[in-house]
Amino acid sequence: MSVLSYLQSRASSAVLTVDENASIITSITNLKNKLDAYFTTAGNGLSSHFRFGSSTRSTILPRVDDARSDIDYMIVFEKGGHSPQTYLDRLKRFVEAKYSRSEIYQDHPTIVLELNHIKFDLVPALHQYGTIYRIPSSTTNRQDTNPSDFNSTLETVNKNHNYLIKPTVILAKFWNASNGYVFDSYGFEKWIANRAFWLCNNQKDFIFHVFDNLYADESTQWRNDKINRAKQIIANIKDYERRDMPISAENESKKLIPE
Repeated sequence: MSVLSYLQSRASSAVLTVDENASIITSITNLKNKLDAYFTTAGNGLSSHFRFGSSTRSTILPRVDDARSDIDYMIVFEKGGHSPQTYLDRLKRFVEAKYSRSEIYQDHPTIVLELNHIKFDLVPALHQYGTIYRIPSSTTNRQDTNPSDFNSTLETVNKNHNYLIKPTVILAKFWNASNGYVFDSYGFEKWIANRAFWLCNNQKDFIFHVFDNLYADESTQWRNDKINRAKQIIANIKDYERRDMPISAENESKKLIPE
């Protein structure tokens, strides 16, 4: 197997299985029903709730490849006027009442509901206008967000690059998760989508371009060490390929993107 075919195969395998997708859909349906049944106070209930994030972009990793893999779920309250913590508390009471046997905790600015097969990040929100929502940035402050703005950007970029951006994102996110989360996952996705990818023709070109454009200038040394190691592995792969040593090159690629 060549480096290219290995990377193509690994990108194809780092996606949710049919069974995983079915379980997630079932869990989302149950969550929707429980939210609607719980928040019923007229004028002080919910105006909407919906999934967003990497699971809607098909760049979510299976939990076997990313222990932090989760479903982002926005819960929009009808009535404003309260602190962010008030809405977080309301969500926490909801999950404690409806999911008493599951792991539940606050992870600013979300309430985390951890089921056996998937983790939900429940985000309380207030609708601003159009597709803009206000979500907690801390227990006392809020920030504006458009939860679906990046989706269309990624779709366009992916199409314009022969549908190789999403698998590149998947490979890069797997490297990130395997190395202690060097970067924020969402920020890493956006950074990748903004690359030019000049002269890149296949999956190997694209993922190598990502690492070629990373710089070890992070504030913490361990992050810099992980970046430098990745760049050295790629340099080794290129050297083995120049010397017509495909097996050594493939073995080196498995250090970058583990099996």
